[in-house]
Amino acid sequence: MPAAPHATPDHSPVTFRRPHRQPGVIPPAPGHRTDLLLLAVAICGISLSAPLIAATAAPALAIAFWRNALAVGTLSPFILLRNRTELRRMGRRAVLLSAAAGAVLALHFGLWLPSLSMTSVASSTALVTTTPIWTTLILRLRGQRRPALVWAGSALAILGVVMVSGVDLSMSSRALVGDALALGAGIASAGYVLIGAEVRRTVSTAAYTYVCYSTTALVLLVVCVCSGVSLGSGYSAPTWLKLLALTLAAQLLGHSLLNRVVHGLGPSVTSTAILLETPGAALIAALWLGQRPSAAAYPALLVILAGLAMVILSDRRDKRC
Repeated sequence: MPAAPHATPDHSPVTFRRPHRQPGVIPPAPGHRTDLLLLAVAICGISLSAPLIAATAAPALAIAFWRNALAVGTLSPFILLRNRTELRRMGRRAVLLSAAAGAVLALHFGLWLPSLSMTSVASSTALVTTTPIWTTLILRLRGQRRPALVWAGSALAILGVVMVSGVDLSMSSRALVGDALALGAGIASAGYVLIGAEVRRTVSTAAYTYVCYSTTALVLLVVCVCSGVSLGSGYSAPTWLKLLALTLAAQLLGHSLLNRVVHGLGPSVTSTAILLETPGAALIAALWLGQRPSAAAYPALLVILAGLAMVILSDRRDKRC
């Protein structure tokens, strides 16, 4: 009798089985570890933002403009040579969404940086880092139910930020305006992350980042010109060097890598991880500027990491289901 089709030498039929998986164990997704590593680099980059801004003798809005304009100038030769075809082929929707993300990022900078001079740094930091809450709320309004673990992790991470920055809300009218600006900046940051996540579904990081930063620089340029902000008159050489360092660390490594990983990690994980900027900036300021962080900075870092771990775990379970 002839052998049955697809039979082994002992005539046992060939069967294909899924590899055994232990209950409760969630295997890492391809590229997940790489995204987490890049996220860590991005957090280090944006953590340098506040110390560099504090050490730079230039108006806040001018600093925001130059970090975006210099980033566009740095990216232009590479983008126009390697991604020119993709830029031409970007659909109208992708271009409009990328430009919208850039406008929202400009709004974030335009609200948050002035708030630092109107209210306490502690209050401004605590309010601007409410981004994960707004991200989760916006996703809920769009019909995406977020697991309870995401809410709990976000709340725990924000508690860690409050531990290190404190809440020092003042009743003066100027301070209240500053608090409102910082809160608006936190909402704008959530919009920036969510729009970026949508665009990155079909557009590369390079193309999206280029359109986004170009729009941000253009919007901030208009704001600076209309408000009479000096964009370079009287700037010293050390000031320009710090602006270049801010562009490299906070913009090209920080924001650009956040735009890269949001595609794989999702907006909830990315926005929660941004909370690590607060203790990160405090530790960098201690080493570089001699500003000793409060005793709560170290346990706060652990609390934020625990909250972030909860959000990441929930996100991986959600993708598995």
